[in-house]
Amino acid sequence: MPRKIVFIKLIEMGSTVLACSAFEEASKMVGKKNMFILVFEQNRAIVDLLPYFERENVITINDSNLVSFILGLFKAMHRLRREKVDAAIDMEGLTRSSAIITYLTGARRRVGYYNFSSEGPYRGRLFTDELAYNFQHHISRMFLALVRSLKAPRDQVPKLKEYISSKDIVVAKFSPDQQEKEEILALVESRIPGARNKTLILLNPNCSDLLPLRRWPAEKFVALGQKLIAEHADVLIVITGAPGEKIEAEKIASSIAQSDRVCSLAGFTTMRQLLTLYCVSKLLVSNDSGPCHFAALTPINIIALFGPETPLLYAPVSDKATCITANLACSPCVNMLNHRFSPCSENKCMQSISIEQVLDAANKVIS
Repeated sequence: MPRKIVFIKLIEMGSTVLACSAFEEASKMVGKKNMFILVFEQNRAIVDLLPYFERENVITINDSNLVSFILGLFKAMHRLRREKVDAAIDMEGLTRSSAIITYLTGARRRVGYYNFSSEGPYRGRLFTDELAYNFQHHISRMFLALVRSLKAPRDQVPKLKEYISSKDIVVAKFSPDQQEKEEILALVESRIPGARNKTLILLNPNCSDLLPLRRWPAEKFVALGQKLIAEHADVLIVITGAPGEKIEAEKIASSIAQSDRVCSLAGFTTMRQLLTLYCVSKLLVSNDSGPCHFAALTPINIIALFGPETPLLYAPVSDKATCITANLACSPCVNMLNHRFSPCSENKCMQSISIEQVLDAANKVIS
């Protein structure tokens, strides 16, 4: 059994939340102080809000330019070798770079997905423990399988020949204190007086530039906001988003055209404040993106809109999540084997989700 484990999870904060079960399993195996994670700097925020890693064990790389990346990678590998980490787990799917980084850690046990007879990028024989990525299972199960492979027989090919129950899938819980709740409500009230006594509905209309095909049309978010306000006298709409989405979010807020009942907080909250906002709000409606999974750490209801990817693999781990998808014949069209690049030039899968479908789901939550 390993003594120290490092997770290679460079990108996608949302899927980092989906790895909670894997982190939980590893903590039972080696203890929190012996767990490390390697991430890009801009993705650290969510890791710091999870209970699995000591702050000093979160190792970051600045990937803003090639020189910073190489220097950061060198420092990270030096740190991991100095720590004598003996197990490295690649959680980045089928990318060559993450396989190489896993190998460079110097860990005696290296776990990751391998092609075997499947299509996809060749990753070399850089892992000591190889799993075949299974598209029939939710990604949280596949992440957990990576960790459990460390306890499987060494000659087992491919790993993991073990049943993973839905009861084994967990997600951490975020609980802000009362002062944090008061502060985020005060922020909303600075834009909408009296918001404290209203029902807050959050709309997340954007998604990362990594996969813009996941966007539900902005005009549909506008129409949804207008209908929610018209049908519910106590509802206020708050648009959320990252700093880079600020302009677009403000356009959507102004298009809803109810300045006394709509505001945008995109770019005005830290990650911790965003999760606190979820804790004082009733519902989040979002494209399939990180916020759906961040919200799963809180008690908020979630409506997640799927198209290029499928909720069968990426649904938020929450019993308060409702996933809506058009189930077109061409969808999902994005996966690990095609490097998550789709030939699609028109996301009909998202356009086909009607305002009425989402409104009906929202009304069930509100009522």
